[in-house]
Amino acid sequence: MRLDKYLCDALGATRKEATKIIKSGDVTVNDVIQKSGSVKVTDNCVVEWQGREIQKPGPRYIMLFKPDGFVCSHEDGFNQTAFMLLDEVKMEDLHFAGRLDVDTTGLVLITDDGKWSHRITSPKHKCEKTYRVWLADPIGSDYAEKLAHGIELRNEKAPTLPAKLEIVDPQENELLLTITEGKYHQVKRMFAALGNKVEHLHRERIGQIELDENLEPGEYRFLTQEEIDSVWH
Repeated sequence: MRLDKYLCDALGATRKEATKIIKSGDVTVNDVIQKSGSVKVTDNCVVEWQGREIQKPGPRYIMLFKPDGFVCSHEDGFNQTAFMLLDEVKMEDLHFAGRLDVDTTGLVLITDDGKWSHRITSPKHKCEKTYRVWLADPIGSDYAEKLAHGIELRNEKAPTLPAKLEIVDPQENELLLTITEGKYHQVKRMFAALGNKVEHLHRERIGQIELDENLEPGEYRFLTQEEIDSVWH
């Protein structure tokens, strides 16, 4: 597609605005400054504006390292929203593919592809989510068995689906928990039902997508094609 059309789609700009941006000399294609909107852009091209890569037009798939104190919503009367951490256009088109509580940190996926996010959040697909959990009290010797059989939660008609527990550091009451559901405050409620309290909760994985160890809290990146495709497998 033409460079000016590419910028219109990617930035939500008008054709006139795109032309002005290109003529400013701030747009490069494969590290070469381009000042003509008629330049052809292919799928293999890297387009940058003012040194920042412009995501190709089409569905967006984002990995965010959500810090403590941010909510997963567009608006909130009390807390900052995780969308404030993104520097993207057409923010109103984006939504969370599985939310985290305000005090839970870690991996959040953000997209404008409804079918893709439904694959993650729909209970029937049983997409695994792995959390690193720190408990207030020691890890019970019967926790793994009880979690594997399902936990009865208050105001729920059925017990939770089988969950997997892996002890990381018994001295710090630290463990990994993998679940395939996304009930309201589920992990906290599960351990509360076992007579314990979650002190801190951090999501490390959704399906086959793991939180990038190079990201700092509040940072994000676009998913690779392999990560995007993994949701369908």
